[in-house]
Amino acid sequence: MPKQLTEIPRHTIAGAISGNAEDLAFILGYFSGYIKKLATRTLKDEYGNEYLYVDEDMRLRLESKLMKSIVSDFEIRG
Repeated sequence: MPKQLTEIPRHTIAGAISGNAEDLAFILGYFSGYIKKLATRTLKDEYGNEYLYVDEDMRLRLESKLMKSIVSDFEIRG
């Protein structure tokens, strides 16, 4: 997992936009904690105990949406 930065470097974003797999992986790693938090669900068992778990289907859908958005919709301004 990449070291957390306050900003993703411009050259990494530009590489991800052009489809560079390494740069896309860096960005996915950068946002992995946030994506996991968004995909976390609460599960109740038959005794009423609650458990938190990461919904892997939702996590993969969020990652796919992020990658698609970067490659097809993203632009660098200024």
